[in-house]
Amino acid sequence: MEITDLSYELLHKYNVQGPRYTSYPPAPSWSASLGPKDYEEIIRESNQATFPAPLSLYFHLPFCESLCYFCGCTTVITGKSRVQEMPYLDAVAREIDWLGNRVARERPVVQLHLGGGTPTYQSPETLQALMWRVREKFTVDADAEMGVEVDPRVTTRAHLETLRRVGFNRVSMGVQDFNLAVQQAINRVQPFELTRDLVNVARDLGYQSVNIDLIYGLPHQTPESFRRTIDQILEIAPDRLAVYSYAHVPWMKKHQDLFAAHLPDERAKFQIFLTALKTFTEAGFVYVGMDHFARPDDELARARENGTLWRNFQGYTTKAGTDLFGLGMSAIGNVNNNYIQNQKELKTYQAAVESGSAATLRGFRLTQDDRIRGRLIQNLLCHAVVKKADIEASFGINFDAYFAEPLAQLKTLEADGLVELTAREIRPTAAGRVFLRNIAMPFDAYLPKDGEKRMFSRTV
Repeated sequence: MEITDLSYELLHKYNVQGPRYTSYPPAPSWSASLGPKDYEEIIRESNQATFPAPLSLYFHLPFCESLCYFCGCTTVITGKSRVQEMPYLDAVAREIDWLGNRVARERPVVQLHLGGGTPTYQSPETLQALMWRVREKFTVDADAEMGVEVDPRVTTRAHLETLRRVGFNRVSMGVQDFNLAVQQAINRVQPFELTRDLVNVARDLGYQSVNIDLIYGLPHQTPESFRRTIDQILEIAPDRLAVYSYAHVPWMKKHQDLFAAHLPDERAKFQIFLTALKTFTEAGFVYVGMDHFARPDDELARARENGTLWRNFQGYTTKAGTDLFGLGMSAIGNVNNNYIQNQKELKTYQAAVESGSAATLRGFRLTQDDRIRGRLIQNLLCHAVVKKADIEASFGINFDAYFAEPLAQLKTLEADGLVELTAREIRPTAAGRVFLRNIAMPFDAYLPKDGEKRMFSRTV
């Protein structure tokens, strides 16, 4: 079965709540018992590793002028006021100093990402000062991958010039949909011309890669209207695309109830998704997995082909084997087989940093079983294959005995043509790559059991 031949019945059957697996275990399983002192010990352990990993730094800049009603991120909505900006950036600068004084200076930063919120809510001057502070405290590799998320509605040429000057080489732009009725419903009116022109500026300034984010399943969307958005995206010609399923989680984000009555039904949403999948692949994009597409010559597509693709809290990445440190409120790190998350509230985060402590809210120390299952899930989501011998050699287990129950559960997906099970490997089919989360879920030891409350978005 080809990807584009998926039936409504199959999509409906497997459209269940499940983790996105940007981590394993997923964040709901983490514990508040892991605190600031534990984080300091984790950093020491990472420095003392036989071969200390290079660094990836993520900065969460949470401010937005207005709320996009679809958004599920941790944000602070300010309107035109800027009174909270500098105190927050002062706290982030303190955290940079705190971390830089504890991480071995010889460990290079090979990846850096500004996320949010809206990083370009900040002025070019404040973003430049932030990066100078980073370079004072860390050794940033000359070839580091440095990416920033931007909102074309508030991003100027001066922003992109400044960011390029301090080393940024990748830019990601949120679009979601160019249809005006959709934009009005989600409180994000963003003309096609504005986005196109900013992409052209990025190209002129020498950014190596431009990514555009789209969302399907938004209010007032139809397959026909979304096809028009796709045609406009193809005119812009980005290097990468992220085409996310709208996650309707009003129990977490109450503002999403504002347009609940206008969401496309399940059948229409699936058709929108299939329209995007078919059109982008026919236009020459490689379907990297789940919700990501890339040009064949893009580093992301090449990483999928050569087996170096990785997945973390920013989605798919080419930088495997790093220790990820998160800075800013709610930011998440993954250091030496440990997860750490900062305080999620602005005042609590600032108070923790200003006291001279880490801002740790919760975290998780991986067990051997977590590492085994996490490796398997990474292989599924990044490489679309699990080679049993590799897992056995890495962890000293008998694969079929260790995973007897999950393998039995996969028989249903095998019967539906979504996965091939052999003596040597587990391999999703072409159609099964749409259901990678579903194929991973039987191996998840933390997944809520039947009857227990689930807090995840749906898988399709």
